[in-house]
Amino acid sequence: MGDFENKEREEVFSKKVRAGKRTYFFDVKATRSNDYYVTVTESKKRLEDGVFIKHKIFLYKEDFEKFAEGLKETVDYIKAHQDVVEKRYEYSENNAEIAKTADDFSFDI
Repeated sequence: MGDFENKEREEVFSKKVRAGKRTYFFDVKATRSNDYYVTVTESKKRLEDGVFIKHKIFLYKEDFEKFAEGLKETVDYIKAHQDVVEKRYEYSENNAEIAKTADDFSFDI
């Protein structure tokens, strides 16, 4: 039974987003009753020892709308008060990061 319980907690869907020195993971997981929820993990390498530090939040489906509204309102506030220039990172053959700047930052949910 232990193996079965562990399989239920595996990612149903996963999206990795590299953003400069940070990597974000958006993972869909299932509860024991097969309800989906989202974990958002920020991973950043600590300079002094190279250890990856991770911060995680859990987002449950009954909170999706309120979370999305709050995030959009917060991002809209910053965009209204400061210039926002999003950096797009591309990775070359040798995994070197190349930052590209996008002037028309938009955020829609």
